[in-house]
Amino acid sequence: MIRKGFQIQKSTVIALFLREIKTRFGKYRLGYCWALLEPVLHLFVLWVVFDYVMQRAMSDISFPVFLLNGLIPYFLFSNIATRSINAFEANQGLFNYRPVKPVDTVIARAVLETFIYTMVYFLLMALLLLNGEVIDKINLIELCTVGFLLVVFSFGLGLIVMVVGNAFPEMEKFLPVIIKPLYFISCIMFPLNAVPEEYWGWLLWNPLLHVVELARESLAINYQSEGASLAYLAFSTLIVLFVGLLLYRSREEAMLTS
Repeated sequence: MIRKGFQIQKSTVIALFLREIKTRFGKYRLGYCWALLEPVLHLFVLWVVFDYVMQRAMSDISFPVFLLNGLIPYFLFSNIATRSINAFEANQGLFNYRPVKPVDTVIARAVLETFIYTMVYFLLMALLLLNGEVIDKINLIELCTVGFLLVVFSFGLGLIVMVVGNAFPEMEKFLPVIIKPLYFISCIMFPLNAVPEEYWGWLLWNPLLHVVELARESLAINYQSEGASLAYLAFSTLIVLFVGLLLYRSREEAMLTS
């Protein structure tokens, strides 16, 4: 029975995943290429603007690698969270079919964003290597662990905002006000070591900062972030996932009957 239930959910998520791809990219002339072009253009503009200054200021890690491992985690986190808030309303007609549950829509959107940004990440890393970039250290286990925790953390937050957004529609307007400032306080444009230590106590509450700094550590032998902690990231992920599942469990029936 458990195996059958898992197979049903798997088929449902795959169908929703394919539907999301067609809905998001099918209407654009560039089609699926737009999924890659959007983050690539963002990265390219920042690279051009800040490359000269940051190359002189940072000697322990290449600036393109530094920037890539800040932007991609932020985009992944931001897109999963913001696209989850209206996942229920966008698929409401499908809930007449018994196998389709609200949680499946969040899973499908999280899987799609993970697929897109994993492709973008490895494509850009490959281009950097082909362009002569030298990476003196690759801790693939740490990098994959950090990426996995980021996806689970974002999924848990996606569940929370979907449930809260269903009860309070104003949440859709309020969420970007919370997400956007994280761009500036997650060490995307600067290393944690560049911030005076008296402010670390505030910044280190942010799990996304730990993701960014640990990802950079896994790719640069001389890049050390004293405040970043894999244990804290794992603990934060479990807490957010637990709260998300608890809220969803308590509100699932009310959402389906509303």
